[in-house]
Amino acid sequence: MTDNLFDRLADLLRYPGPVNWRLAREIAESIAGPAEPIEPGLVEEYRDLAATATRLVDQASALDAAGTSIIVGVHDRRGWAATNVESVAYLAEPIAERLSSGGAGSPLAMLGPALLGMQVGSVVGFLSQRVLGRFDFGVPAGAATGPTFIVPNIEAFALDHDLDPRQLRLWVALHEVAHQSELAVPWVPERLHMLAHSVADGLEIDPAAIQRRFEALQDPEALQNLMEDPGGIGELFGAAADPEATNGLRALAALIEGYAEHVVEGIAATLVPQAAQIREAADRDRAESTGEGAMPSEIAGLTLGSDDHLIGREFVGEVARRWGSDALARLWEGPDTVPKLGELTDAVGWAARVLL
Repeated sequence: MTDNLFDRLADLLRYPGPVNWRLAREIAESIAGPAEPIEPGLVEEYRDLAATATRLVDQASALDAAGTSIIVGVHDRRGWAATNVESVAYLAEPIAERLSSGGAGSPLAMLGPALLGMQVGSVVGFLSQRVLGRFDFGVPAGAATGPTFIVPNIEAFALDHDLDPRQLRLWVALHEVAHQSELAVPWVPERLHMLAHSVADGLEIDPAAIQRRFEALQDPEALQNLMEDPGGIGELFGAAADPEATNGLRALAALIEGYAEHVVEGIAATLVPQAAQIREAADRDRAESTGEGAMPSEIAGLTLGSDDHLIGREFVGEVARRWGSDALARLWEGPDTVPKLGELTDAVGWAARVLL
């Protein structure tokens, strides 16, 4: 946290709306660090790769990648943090509504926007140091806004893992476009938003935790610590009263991750010689980062399995092997054909419910 930002905190805390997005953006940018110039030639290469990946994914997937609007974002860490703060709005805003349920004059209604702004800013700022693109976020993005590349992280990842940077760039582009095509299916973002609201509606507020946070906002030293490490917003709540909603969100997130990885693996097998090495490094990096910092799921008080994406990948692979591409297409017909959480490890059970 910079001194300048802390000096301006009182102004930043005065923000209308359920989530203090201005505070979130300031914190995220502060954690992300200074701007880093990107060579124009590299920017153009990433845009070309996004176009190439769109054609490849469109040919390999049951979804329409070519028919989606492609706006390519090529960012440094700070630029990505600034432009992606509101990508988790579908998780944060239902929590904000839950916190403000006591009325406009309640302590929760006054405290909630700042706490959520701190939490979102901390999460996005932390992720700006490690994610390669929006697919690497830990939870699905709330809308299809186009492929995004965090160039310094991609280039550093290639160097750290002894990878050909050109192969890694294409691999990331394939992942970004595959996820873009999933979120362009109209019912998918609608379902994500609905499930996030259901999770929030089932949360029970912990008055003692709220009081501790409120006192921290009145103590400059405690406030400094809170802004640097706000902790999970889930600490403000007791156990979720509706595990079915949480399980539904986990299952849909696992399907989104698993299907995209299945599509990318099929394409990369012939076009990216280091695909297996890249996949292994990415899985290892994700496993090692779990628990090291704030994650998007913490915004909504969710507990997502760290290996849900692996389970989703195995499920989609089994569906493809057993029943072929027509069965894969059935996964995207609507919410009723999404595997339930238990069916992710029981593809036969899913097939009996959906295919028969």
